[in-house]
Amino acid sequence: MNFKPIIVLGGEPHSIFWEIFIKALKYKKYKSPIILIGSFKLLKFYAKKLNYNLNVKILKNHSVEIKDIEKNRLNIIDIKFIKNKSKKKLVSTNNFIKKTFEIALMLLKNKITNKLLNGPINKKRFLNRRYLGITEYLAEKANSKNFAMLIYNKKISVCPLTTHLPLRYVSKQINKKLIVTKVELINNFYKNYLKIIPNIAITGLNPHCESIDAYNEDEKIIVPSVKILKKKGINISGPYPADTIFMKKNRSKFNIIIGMYHDQILTPIKTLFEFDAINITLGLPFIRVSPDHGPNEKMVGKNLSNPLSLIRALQFLDN
Repeated sequence: MNFKPIIVLGGEPHSIFWEIFIKALKYKKYKSPIILIGSFKLLKFYAKKLNYNLNVKILKNHSVEIKDIEKNRLNIIDIKFIKNKSKKKLVSTNNFIKKTFEIALMLLKNKITNKLLNGPINKKRFLNRRYLGITEYLAEKANSKNFAMLIYNKKISVCPLTTHLPLRYVSKQINKKLIVTKVELINNFYKNYLKIIPNIAITGLNPHCESIDAYNEDEKIIVPSVKILKKKGINISGPYPADTIFMKKNRSKFNIIIGMYHDQILTPIKTLFEFDAINITLGLPFIRVSPDHGPNEKMVGKNLSNPLSLIRALQFLDN
């Protein structure tokens, strides 16, 4: 088999994933075999609704071997999902998602592939405040201490130093070690995986990189971190004010902009590219990507959801 399989997790049973996945399959054929771990019943429902003829192979057990996987068919590990209107629905949904991750992690551990793509998940419901996001959930499961969230687009990517963290905690989490570790991860990923020597910008924490307080994190933490990274031979500069770094003339100079918190940099990149970006977790023993959006339960069944981010995620892994 020339191309390693892509493991695809269905994520939330009640989400737009099943619609956009069928649309992604209709859009093009992928060189890499796909192993979908999820509900065959849901997949058949949406395939029929969207007039797509499924060509599938059901993998009969979870101890899959390379010889079991067919390149020209959609390989499926069927996970039963019991739709329940009672209070047990939450448990059923969470167990469904948990089981898909468990099987995927087992296949990754068994070296079936190193490519994982998960559909959108209601983080608040599934993670139950134990983890900040799926990035942290997978990092723990893979025993990865150092990891980073990269929102990737070929033109420019962004990385938030802190992920789904309430703003009042952000300044307490920012430190030199965090900055240096995440920048090194990103720099190595670009050099080793994408074969690009990146030019990196980093934002300040405070508006205009200034503070009315005696202690200014931009001067005390970010500036020294940039100096450390430059001594390591990394092309990085900053801190830059977050309100101007994304202007066309400024962002054209960089491959990556690193921000201090989630919305500081995800808001502008989503404004610029909308669905044309993907979420990549760095620092895991495998490549994990996901569409850069949530389950959007209000759009389920309306046939209006844009599959572009999922298509980009599949294309990224399809090599």
